Order: sequence, then structure tokens, then C-alpha cells
Amino acid sequence: MTTVFDRLVGQHAVVGELTSAAVAAVRLAASRDLQAHGNDPLPLLAGDPDSGSSAMTHAWLFTGPPGSGRSVAAQCFAASLQCEVTDSPGCGRCHACTTVMAGTHSDVRRIVPEGLSIPVKDMRAIVQTAARRPSVGRWQVVVIEDADRLTEGAANALLKAVEEPPPRTVFLLCAPSIDPEDISVTLRSRCRHVALTMPSVASIAEVLIESDGIDPEMAKWAASVCGGHVGRARRLATDDEAREQRKQALAVARAATRDATAYSAAEALVKSADAAAKAISARLDEAETEEMRTALGAGGTGKGAVGAMRGSAGILKDLERRQKSRETRTGRDLLDRALVDLAALFRDALAASYGSSVTAMHPDMSEQTVAMAGYARREELLACVEAVLECRESLGFNVKPKFAVDSMVAKIGLALRH
Repeated sequence: MTTVFDRLVGQHAVVGELTSAAVAAVRLAASRDLQAHGNDPLPLLAGDPDSGSSAMTHAWLFTGPPGSGRSVAAQCFAASLQCEVTDSPGCGRCHACTTVMAGTHSDVRRIVPEGLSIPVKDMRAIVQTAARRPSVGRWQVVVIEDADRLTEGAANALLKAVEEPPPRTVFLLCAPSIDPEDISVTLRSRCRHVALTMPSVASIAEVLIESDGIDPEMAKWAASVCGGHVGRARRLATDDEAREQRKQALAVARAATRDATAYSAAEALVKSADAAAKAISARLDEAETEEMRTALGAGGTGKGAVGAMRGSAGILKDLERRQKSRETRTGRDLLDRALVDLAALFRDALAASYGSSVTAMHPDMSEQTVAMAGYARREELLACVEAVLECRESLGFNVKPKFAVDSMVAKIGLALRH
């Protein structure tokens, strides 16, 4: 791998912009170092979010559809800002680059919400930490993934820091879009926007073949059905369970047309997401709990070991609460991914009804989508798409998944039976 930016798939314009900004950041950091020592400073580079693409600024917003690599872009940019190779930031080989990409750099904090939202309490702690001077790097970098999960209070706390940033702090936010539903208008206006696009099927397949050593045929299939999501393409190509979950989600379309199978398919879909979330969480929880117990003194044999765990019940209880919240979020994310697949199936059928030449989201399901286009009217297929989108919206409002999916299946069945 030549640079850290090689991890970004099919984002050549974005790589160019971020590389130019990283070069500008080196000069800006040097300028501030000279000012701090009373020497003649280098020309300061613009910090305005609306300035040119080659300038550096203190707040960035990375947007793009799921799987486009917005969080990867933010992490790569963070590495380039700390890179020790000043003439080619983001080398991918120096100590700074490797530690940032590994998540162990002391001046780069990556905030990944474990629950359904990022509360104001957590954001205030993050902002307080971000105000410190960097200890080993040029910048104190805060990467906030899923910034669309900020509560109103958390967004306001972050806004104050972004409006009056410390001189050595850079905020990198990631969100699906610049829609006010995803990111507040005021917060968006304080950031430079970097829009990522969905990578092509060929680009994803190339990564799977060359970087992961996946069989070319399997790689091409996974790339064609992943919806532009590189990580999901990798899972589909390597995980039988992921392929089965996709198959189960798409089967809901046919099952919804019969009373005998409609609600059992809906229940199976929800249970599948819950089971997968439990399996993922169990692997993470075990290691976290053991690490916490060790830190609290469990298993010690020295003097005072007997009372080492006294008073730790509250700490472990709080850990369990956060783990449960993460499990809930993981389940919702997996269910949402299944719903996106289902909506795409109806979209393919709608496109087939018009004889459109647009690329199918599920090319391996072409026989089913053509058949659906033959027996269902276009307005009925559109109603099915809307039913799935309404279900996703309901889940966003914390409606119980079973009720939301049952309602969706009922609407799909009603539309297709006409």
C-alpha cells in the first residue's frame, strides 16, 4: 500500500482535495510553531470553511452513502495530518500513520457511538479533551463517526467548540448527507464539506481480488449486490451467514403475498437481525468485561486483593448498560441493511417495468424482478418501496422492530395482492 489514501475506493477527487489540505496543514502548523517562539511566521493559510480546496480548516464534514468510505476518509485524513513525512503526508509507513490507522495515536480520538445516539454528556467530555494541546503530533484530531446520531444538546455542545476552536484542534465529522435531518444547518455551515460518491462495481471487485485474495467470480458477484458498500461486499464474499441474511430479506417480497407466510417471514427477519447482533456483541462484550475486571483488580493475589472489587459493581453495571445499548444499535443497523436490500428489490422491479437500463441493485434476482414487473402495476411497486421506507423511518423513532416490520409486510401484501 503506497499511502493511507489507497484505502479509499474510487474517490480520486476526494483524495486530491485531502492531500492538498494535508500539505497546507503542514505549513500552517509550522507557521504557528514559529509564532509561538516569536520568530517571523510563514504566511498563514486560510481556515475558512469556504476557502479553496488546497487550504486547511479546523472543521470538516464527510458525507456519502453507507459504504462509500466517509469514516475511512476521515481516518486517512487524520493520519495525513499527523504524518511525519512533510512533503507527502499520509505515507502509510511512518509511526504516526500506522498508529492513527491502528487507532492508538494519542492525539487522534475516534468517536463511534455505541448506542442509538451520542448524548450531550459524552460530547462535553470530548470537547473538553479536544481543547488540550497535542502531545506528540501536530494536531489534536477528533473524528466523530455517525454525527447524524448527535442529540440536539450534543450538537449544540459541539457547535460551541467548532465556532471557537483551539488553535491546534481539528474536527472531522461523518454523516450520510448535509440534510438537516442528518446534520444541523448551523454545524454544517462551520465545516468544509467533502462529498464521497458510491464506488463502482469494478472498483470494489478489484479491491476484493487484489487486497483480500477473494476468488474473482465471487468478488464480482459480491461487488454487484453490495449496494456500493465495500465492507458489506467483503462480508458477502467471505461469510455464509451474511449471504443467508440477504437471501432471507429478499424472500420477504414473495412471502408477503400470502397470509400463511407473511408474518412468519417478518418475524424471522427480525429474529435473524437480533441473533446476529447478539453474536457480534457477545464477542465484544466478553473481552471488554474481562479487561474491565482486570483493571479493577479482579484475580489479584497480593495484599488487599480480597477487597479489590469492592465498590466496582456500579462500574460493571454501567459497562453492561453500554454493551446492551450497543447490541440494540447493532441489531437496528443489521435490520436496516436488510430493509435497504428489500427496497432495492422493489426498485429493480419498478425499473424493469419501465424497461430502464439502469444498473440493477440485485442483478442475480433479475428473474424475480421481471416477474414482479409483469404482475404488479407500477403504483403498486412504488407503494411497496414506500412501505419499506416507512418501516425504516419508524425504526428511527424507536418503534419496536416487530411491530414496524409487521406493518410493512401488511402494506406490501396489500399492494401486491391487488
